[in-house]
Amino acid sequence: MERIIIDGLSFSLPLFIMAIGGIYCERSGVINLALEGFQGIGAFSGALAAVLLMQRCGLSADKAMYFSFIFAIAGAAVYSAIHALLSIKFKANQVISGVVLNILALSLTIYLTKVLNKTLFRQASDKFVLTVSERFNIPYISDIPLIGAFFREIYPFEIIVLLLAVIFWYILYKTHYGMLLRACGDNPQAVDAAGKSVAFVRTIAVLISGALSGIAGICFSYSISGSFSSSSFVGYGYLSIAAMIFGNWKILPTIAACLLFGFARSGGYFIVQKMSMPASYSDLAMTLPYVMTLLLLLFFSKYNHAPRALGETYDKGKR
Repeated sequence: MERIIIDGLSFSLPLFIMAIGGIYCERSGVINLALEGFQGIGAFSGALAAVLLMQRCGLSADKAMYFSFIFAIAGAAVYSAIHALLSIKFKANQVISGVVLNILALSLTIYLTKVLNKTLFRQASDKFVLTVSERFNIPYISDIPLIGAFFREIYPFEIIVLLLAVIFWYILYKTHYGMLLRACGDNPQAVDAAGKSVAFVRTIAVLISGALSGIAGICFSYSISGSFSSSSFVGYGYLSIAAMIFGNWKILPTIAACLLFGFARSGGYFIVQKMSMPASYSDLAMTLPYVMTLLLLLFFSKYNHAPRALGETYDKGKR
């Protein structure tokens, strides 16, 4: 049971920070299906920076990891600006924009990873080899049976994610910008009438979603495989979207959905190992979060209430 908790948390928290990015974007009124692509570009940018810092500058793996977060945030935020430009400036279909950006990110990172490995590092590979992040225990609390599992074998990024979650919860619900953002998703005309720019508020929200998704991508790279590969975390962006929807576009309920997905995944792996099943069954265990998504969709979708202006292109001339 403790192994399920430890592994479940390391999967759930990156998923959660990406879902917070989705909440920011969609609470502002912009549909965001591009979290998957933002995550991929962020992980690619961070992993490339880490490899260059380790091989060309002689930086240690631990120090390179922290620098990789900065580049992951920047890379994903820049990429998310395309979604903001298409959806807000050019008033393109937001669903199509998100889907296209996901496909483009996957293809682009696969191609660039191969090309850069060949030209910069003289090796034929479709991945950037990093390292698995070190873990630590919180003294005394981690020794408590069962409950201590929440404080044992913690990745440093788990603490970073929790701190960021608190900060972005405060911004969304306790600041003037957060109030404007939520108003843009429900009544953009009121924001415009108050003399504020709906386009500006929404653009910042999209960039935040990109930055947080980039953090999630580099977290997965340093925890799941210790490397970057475009296929390493395919589908996780959509899981975060599902968690956001089941959490009713609210931060606190969303973490519960992310934990549910994380524990379902780690629980599946635990069962496969405990029953000494063939390795191929571990792939089947990876489907458990998606099965859980279908079940939640079946029973709880009628209770979901999206922001009223979600997906609606705001035209100031038509108010």
